[in-house]
Amino acid sequence: MSQMSIETAEAPSAVRRMLQNNESICKILGEKLRKNPPKFVATCARGSSDHGATFAKYVIETQTGIITASAAPSISSIYKVEPQMEGALFIAISQSGQSPDLLAAAQAASKAGATVVAIVNVENSPLAKIADTVLPLCAGPEISVAATKSYITTLAAVVQLVAHWSQNNELIEALKILPEQLEAANTLDWSVATQDLAKAEHLLVVGRAASFGIAQEAALKFKETCMLHAEAFSAAEIRHGPMAILKNKIATLVFSQQDETQASVKELIPLLEAQGGAVYTAGIEENVQNKLPHVQDVHPVCAPITMVQSFYNLVNQVSLNRGLDPDRPPLLSKVTETI
Repeated sequence: MSQMSIETAEAPSAVRRMLQNNESICKILGEKLRKNPPKFVATCARGSSDHGATFAKYVIETQTGIITASAAPSISSIYKVEPQMEGALFIAISQSGQSPDLLAAAQAASKAGATVVAIVNVENSPLAKIADTVLPLCAGPEISVAATKSYITTLAAVVQLVAHWSQNNELIEALKILPEQLEAANTLDWSVATQDLAKAEHLLVVGRAASFGIAQEAALKFKETCMLHAEAFSAAEIRHGPMAILKNKIATLVFSQQDETQASVKELIPLLEAQGGAVYTAGIEENVQNKLPHVQDVHPVCAPITMVQSFYNLVNQVSLNRGLDPDRPPLLSKVTETI
């Protein structure tokens, strides 16, 4: 077994630890945010953590109505611009918590009057020391270069924070069974897609709203572990240009949670299939071609988390089938310290 597959299997336990550890922290922070609602939310992250920030954007905006946008770390680290963040909530997401550009952005946000929250795996990291509130990921050491359990715990940490902030009892209850649902997701067999994806030269990954963040993450994992050119697009953007390239029979992987966005995603699938490339879907109940199994009765906000749990096992196998080592992607290191 690869280290990546071992760490993927550890994710449900890590989420269980994290939810228990952070419950009181999220209750206190949620109460503060209700009493003094932020003017806006800015997220800041890179790589897989930034895909977690994309997920956070949709969860925060749909549950609280507060506009959430991605802040570019280089504005503070390279351009030395002082951000206007008085009264904002600044969420920095990182596995290591030590990249210089992220630290510069968090320091600038704090100086500007923002409330800084760090979602970070290394609790004694420099980023954690800057933050007003720290939400530890509790994922434990992650040896494989490809992030898996730290990404899944990031998504769950976001949901827990927002659930207590918005006092969404249905979502709070959904989190209680999420670890068991992740365990079930880890056993699902997505190997039917392995052959088509392993032989592909180009790949399109599609999602919408909360699942767009995991589409971004999936595309990155195909690139770094499989040396496969993959691009992520929102289902809302496909017909704004990307559809033209599908005439080359590009393989497609579609993620969709069962919420208000799913109807538009399902409308897109026949158009994708008509282009001739293999199309695999996850999260759709209807009888479509190449449907990948998913855990039933998952809250729509949590569904992308269970789908990415299953996906990591698929991409691990695709990497191996392409004769690669998913634990040691070429030209990459576990910690990337960007300036």
